[in-house]
Amino acid sequence: MIAFDKVSKRFGDTVVLDDFSFTLNRGDKVAIIGPSGSGKSTLLRIIMALDGIDNGKVSLNGEPLWHASAGKNLIVPSRKHLHRMRSLVGMVFQNFNLFPNLTALGNVATAPHLVLGLSRRDAEARGRALLEQVGLGDKLDQYPATLSGGQQQRVAIARAMALEPKIMLFDEATSALDPERVGEVLEVMRVLADERDLTIVVVTHQIGVARAIADRICFMENGKILEQGAPAALLDAPQNDRTRAFLRAVHLS
Repeated sequence: MIAFDKVSKRFGDTVVLDDFSFTLNRGDKVAIIGPSGSGKSTLLRIIMALDGIDNGKVSLNGEPLWHASAGKNLIVPSRKHLHRMRSLVGMVFQNFNLFPNLTALGNVATAPHLVLGLSRRDAEARGRALLEQVGLGDKLDQYPATLSGGQQQRVAIARAMALEPKIMLFDEATSALDPERVGEVLEVMRVLADERDLTIVVVTHQIGVARAIADRICFMENGKILEQGAPAALLDAPQNDRTRAFLRAVHLS
């Protein structure tokens, strides 16, 4: 579903991804942990086709992402190709990024209407169904400012799901929430992932979130994956010295 093959990415003289290889199959739920600056968010931006790469190959759903196929050759992708590839992916951010002038329903229904070309009636029907699914069927006409942080994040998840992606990316999606709200958002993520067979990548500093949502956790530093494994194995008995030091620091903070 997602494959990085010896990918390098630089910003000026800074190497952000270094000969990076990474594979996820359909339905995988992977959490990425690691210190700030390790390349976690850049990884998500590349999957979303927001940042390009310098070397290597990236594919989504078996198709090249940043190098479109032309027979046996690979060429620089067109805007149309990137737009089509982006349609496979939904992304939820730390700070919700809702439109403050739109209701919860308006936030969810606008993209399928404008991007997918659904009629306003069909887009709103899809929005209502998704808001019901995330437990906000009684908040359709409320504006973001009147919703709690957990409710706003659930609207953001419903909005991302409205485009029917195959892959969902979460970039510190629970770190701005009060602790008691984290659980409700995690439950929504789990239910949607299971019901829709989504492939999920979660970037987080919250070790409890990684343990709760992922079937595989990867520890990144300096643009590489230093260790990966099942949550219990990596979090409770890490093999890499740097992973152990990072987890100690997180638990003490």
